[in-house]
Amino acid sequence: MSEAYPRLFSPLELAGVRLRNRIVHASMSTRYVAGGAVTDRLISYFANRARGGAAMLVTEPLNLLPRQRNPQKVSVLDPANAPRLQRWAAAVRAHDSHLIAQIQDPGRGRHQPGRSHEAIGASPLPDDLSWTVPYALSTEEVAALSVDFARAARILQDAGFSGVEISAGHGHLFHQFLAARSNVREDCYGGDLAARARLLLELLAELRRVCGKEFIIGVKLPGEDGMPEGIDLETAAQITARVHASGTADYLTWCWGAHSSTLDWHLPDLHGPREPYVAKIAALAQHAPGTVIGALGLITDPNQGERLLREGAADLIMLGRPLVTDASWGVKAVSGREADIRYCVSCNTCWGAIVGGSTLACDNNPRVGSDNEVDWQPERTTTPKKIAIVGAGPAGMEAAWIAAARGHEVTVFGASTDVGGKTRLHAALPGGESLSSVYDYQRLRADKVGVRFVLGARARAADVLEVSPDAVVLASGSTPAWPAWLPDEYRDAEWFPDVRTVAARLLGRRTREEGVAVLVDEDHTAFTYATAELLARCFSSVVLVSPREGVAAEEPLVNRQGIQRRLAALGVQLQPWSQPIIDEGIAEGRLRLRDVLGRAERVIEGVVLVSHATARVPDLDLLPTLRAAGVAVHRIGDSKAPRSLLMATSEGYQLGLQLCHPSRRSSWHSRECHCTEMSG
Repeated sequence: MSEAYPRLFSPLELAGVRLRNRIVHASMSTRYVAGGAVTDRLISYFANRARGGAAMLVTEPLNLLPRQRNPQKVSVLDPANAPRLQRWAAAVRAHDSHLIAQIQDPGRGRHQPGRSHEAIGASPLPDDLSWTVPYALSTEEVAALSVDFARAARILQDAGFSGVEISAGHGHLFHQFLAARSNVREDCYGGDLAARARLLLELLAELRRVCGKEFIIGVKLPGEDGMPEGIDLETAAQITARVHASGTADYLTWCWGAHSSTLDWHLPDLHGPREPYVAKIAALAQHAPGTVIGALGLITDPNQGERLLREGAADLIMLGRPLVTDASWGVKAVSGREADIRYCVSCNTCWGAIVGGSTLACDNNPRVGSDNEVDWQPERTTTPKKIAIVGAGPAGMEAAWIAAARGHEVTVFGASTDVGGKTRLHAALPGGESLSSVYDYQRLRADKVGVRFVLGARARAADVLEVSPDAVVLASGSTPAWPAWLPDEYRDAEWFPDVRTVAARLLGRRTREEGVAVLVDEDHTAFTYATAELLARCFSSVVLVSPREGVAAEEPLVNRQGIQRRLAALGVQLQPWSQPIIDEGIAEGRLRLRDVLGRAERVIEGVVLVSHATARVPDLDLLPTLRAAGVAVHRIGDSKAPRSLLMATSEGYQLGLQLCHPSRRSSWHSRECHCTEMSG
């Protein structure tokens, strides 16, 4: 047991199964499944997190029914998967941890564009996001669900799984049966709450009958979905009481939002407060006295978990995104190495990658899904070299600490007095605070492995060459392009600062200026919308102009909803399909907007500021001189092309491993450098 976290690392018994601590890996989709088959990568992902300290791990939803054929989910009924299921469970059990399978069907719910033609549901009513209208199951088909799910659960039990978790929230099938909004059936599975809860209670009873007492059965219930005729806290309390009274659930937890305009409640982004649902969880738990309760939702560090357990708010700490970010979360906490944890940013890049059809990805963990994530250290090189890195943003910092950990002599040049680059500025904007964990971790690692820093002045080529580098990494970032709609004569005008300049200028302002601030969005990044929030605090009116149909189109849907919700709450006016026209009227505070679809122009009066977020242009001032000096040069991050935070850390990680690798030669080879060419 940990001295610092005695409750977090205390054991707990569930259904006769001993958990060595209170850390649970909450269900997260990975897309590591191939054609419905359990893969080595899937097994490795879970084994790493078991070895990293999680005592119980809930899988992503599985194909458990004959009709479920999603190739991105494990097909439990496929006989070919039987030995793979056993290997999966055994890999987790080898670390004194337990694997729990999630039971779920999306029903009519669908994140991806387009409508599902295979959806089933309680009633033929459209999904609030995709407008999918499901096939309404007959009474006999609903009754068969419990039998089929329990049969699949028994297969998992025989394979070594310790239990199952029913996902009855998130707007999925069981949620759809529970909510009057989506269940207008007239048979025994529709009507009052007792009837709407019948399917869930039948499933619980059948699971217990088939799998016995020493098999963990957990339920994730809908807490509050925010929809008319949906699940409010009162209804959630009644459902909780019914499940508790059945005596079949070993643990309960709750989730929030639905497949609707409240989907963002499901995965609060970096703007949300920590532990947003704890008070509601505590209130609902009162309706299930004696049942083990799991706390879920924006719990990111061990101190939070310990406090929630100490205060009696929960018995289990359920971590999804935090264990994606650092598989070693538990091991580091128990050994007093909390500072070494790569903390979740709540950026929802993971969710966006999965829904977008990619495998699981993480801004702050470029190694997610690798074979050995727990306390990973890069392999030492046998041919150490001198590496100069220009730029101390996330791309350069990731490359720096990894290259230094491999044994290279690394010098980082940064124009600012602190590391972090543009991300540090973003971290100072509304909702951006957690982004600091990216560069804070990188700086910690860099200091431990002896990276030398030269900060506080823009590096000259002579400064870089003075360290006699065998290779130079340009991670110097980018500059917002000059907007095509803004005449060159205004380049030095105070009225037209780019989005970064205006953000830095307004930070710390305490007064509110009368007048309209206009922000022209041609980059469509989270940084732009955080700046719009800052503008709303500093000006009496803000107009966000975009030549596109809306804002945040490239952000994950769960983030996009939050962005639009916050901008609306702050009174930010959205002006889509528009582009500014700069003429003599701007001197009098009049800004004309051209409709890009050819409709009538609009005029904004009282304008006191026009800022622009444009595409970013790489900063490459040093490149010609360095090339002329015969040095191997590599470009990563924005210095290569505009990059997301995910791409920046990923490219830094890859280059840090490849720099001066003896098995790879560069076409710009010099001074015995054998670098992989990544100049772009």
